[in-house]
Amino acid sequence: MTRKTGNRSGVTEFLLLGFSEFPELQLPLFTLFTVLYLMAMVGNLLIFCIVCADRQLHTPMYFFLVNLSALDICSLTSIVPKLLSMLLTNKYNISFGECILQMYLYMMSVITEFLLLTAMAYDRYIAICNPLRYSMIMNKRVCALLAAVSWVTGSLESLPHTVIISQFSFCDANVINHFFCEVSALLEPACSSTSIIEMMNYAEGVFTAFTPFLLTLTSYIFIISSICKIRSTEGKRKAFSTCSSHLTVLILSYGTMIGIYMQPKSEDSLKSNKLPTALYIVTLPLLNPLIYSLRSKEIKVALKKAISRKSAFLTH
Repeated sequence: MTRKTGNRSGVTEFLLLGFSEFPELQLPLFTLFTVLYLMAMVGNLLIFCIVCADRQLHTPMYFFLVNLSALDICSLTSIVPKLLSMLLTNKYNISFGECILQMYLYMMSVITEFLLLTAMAYDRYIAICNPLRYSMIMNKRVCALLAAVSWVTGSLESLPHTVIISQFSFCDANVINHFFCEVSALLEPACSSTSIIEMMNYAEGVFTAFTPFLLTLTSYIFIISSICKIRSTEGKRKAFSTCSSHLTVLILSYGTMIGIYMQPKSEDSLKSNKLPTALYIVTLPLLNPLIYSLRSKEIKVALKKAISRKSAFLTH
């Protein structure tokens, strides 16, 4: 559908191809993504509520974990319900405004996540390398500032792409070979010159991926160096356990992103990336609460306390 609108092409909606090339997989994929989506939402909401309710968990590490859970909920909500709707109803249209908003929220989520993970790496660096001054350095004001910078930077960094692409001409071509409005997929049907966006993507990759990765790597070089200086095996184990969950999430986040986005760009790569990207979007927000809760005694204790209080309330 086309008419004259704010964008120069007059396109009012897009057609997301999704997984339409696999009609026999529509129901299995719907079932899989529904289960993963519900588990991820419940897991992140549970982490959010437990940490907020238990004062003993009001520490920098869990403060950043709550922010990560809120971000995961935002990311999931912006993409997965539309994907499930397409798989269930076979209706693949999405309005121009909804598409642009979806693209913005996804970009914001990715950028903010990398920055939050970097802030968490700094927190672990201070905890292990400078434990005596930890409470003084990582005070509430510093934690709030690091989280605010992550959210604000993610929000502002995504705006230029959103504004520029919203003004693109699509020459009445409205078919997107993806299951959501991702930047590279939106560039395919565009008639306008995409060189400025491609340069911005490169600059953004350096700023929002490589720079946080470098800062995180530097933090962990110092962390590993400090752990190696600990003489007792038990001391080393305890020191490593304080950052093992964060390190696991880091490896999963950067590893998946590299696998998906560092391939040569082509139409075939967009097709082959759809399922891995969908699994990344749905599964990583599920793994975050699982990894942190399974390896955190404090979360387990807080969860048991919450269940006990709920049981006691119901019995009375």
